[in-house]
Amino acid sequence: MKIASFLLPKEEVAFITLSASMREALEQLENHYYTALPIVDSEGKYAGTLSEGDLLWTLKNTPGLDFNNMQQVSVSEIEKHIHNESVSINANMEDMLALAADQNFVPVVDDENIFIGIIRRKDIIAYYVRNITD
Repeated sequence: MKIASFLLPKEEVAFITLSASMREALEQLENHYYTALPIVDSEGKYAGTLSEGDLLWTLKNTPGLDFNNMQQVSVSEIEKHIHNESVSINANMEDMLALAADQNFVPVVDDENIFIGIIRRKDIIAYYVRNITD
């Protein structure tokens, strides 16, 4: 089976850019009820993962920073504590499964490292549950 069959395309994925503000990131997380978002750079390449914890630690450890001035901090300035490794759309199923064991989602990139979507761990589990129980 190809990993592309599990792909949730970029158009259907909430993500944030490196140039977005901390406030925008918080709003994205809140609006989608996510705990982490893929980060994409100005060229559309996968640049990492931003988590709720990253925002909280930044808020806690930055003197004078509060909810009223979070728009002054860009995502690129926030220290990231989670690194969700990406997988190529052409990767083997085993490569994707190894990453999914440790990540809620696996970012998927093309041959030029352009972010094209994610594979959610819950979709992989659901697929295997359906096929094991059938």
